[in-house]
Amino acid sequence: MRTLLGTAALVGAILLCGCGARERPADKTEPASAELLLYCGAGLRPVADDLVSIFESTHQAKVAVDYSGSEVLLSKIRVVHKGDLYMPGERHYIEQAAHENMILSQTPVCYFVPTILVQKGNPRNIRSLKDLTGPGVKIGLGNPQACAVGRTTRQVLDKNGISWGDIEKNVAFQSLTVNELGLQIQAGALDAVIVWDAVAKYYQSYGEEVAIPMRENVISAVDIGVLSFSRNRSMAEEFAQFAASEQGKTIFRKHCYTVELPQ
Repeated sequence: MRTLLGTAALVGAILLCGCGARERPADKTEPASAELLLYCGAGLRPVADDLVSIFESTHQAKVAVDYSGSEVLLSKIRVVHKGDLYMPGERHYIEQAAHENMILSQTPVCYFVPTILVQKGNPRNIRSLKDLTGPGVKIGLGNPQACAVGRTTRQVLDKNGISWGDIEKNVAFQSLTVNELGLQIQAGALDAVIVWDAVAKYYQSYGEEVAIPMRENVISAVDIGVLSFSRNRSMAEEFAQFAASEQGKTIFRKHCYTVELPQ
């Protein structure tokens, strides 16, 4: 399955069906509250769910979350020009949005470390990135036109002198989100995938990690940005500050996200 969907088509589909959004209906018995829309990379969903739940319980606000690939979300933001917060899986996307005058402020929240996730017991004996190019190995990678892990994976391969031509023959699946790669390991459909370290932890019952040495790796910094067209700027800023606070970091750590820059 080497399906490469155009970003425009992806955004069009999302706009039509509204997939990936989680919104809680307002309780008419409560006083009016601020409503925020957070665009969030799919690999951050576990921690974002907790951040939203706690923030709603301590603030007079409702937070709807649109989860998808980081590139897909950026393209959607460009089209709809609405929403309050953007937390993609890599700082690159925030910087792109800032370059287009769509970001008022940005705050670092965590780091993603790419890792190889293989089937339990590592039956294909995959020990390094080079092993992913071996004969008959079925692998899955993120689509760089859709999600942050796909873009960073290409950087990791380039850093290690592995060209797309070297590895393409073994790519059986390209995903729109990092979560889909973990599910491929859970289903036993692939021998190995490259995912974020935090995502790999959620699939440790089905697979195991083969760490990429730091000297060979590319670390992704994750920021949360307040969108320039936010209608609730002060509340959006509060949410961003909460995500980056010590309380927020505790929530990130709880879900195995890295909050200090790896050395």
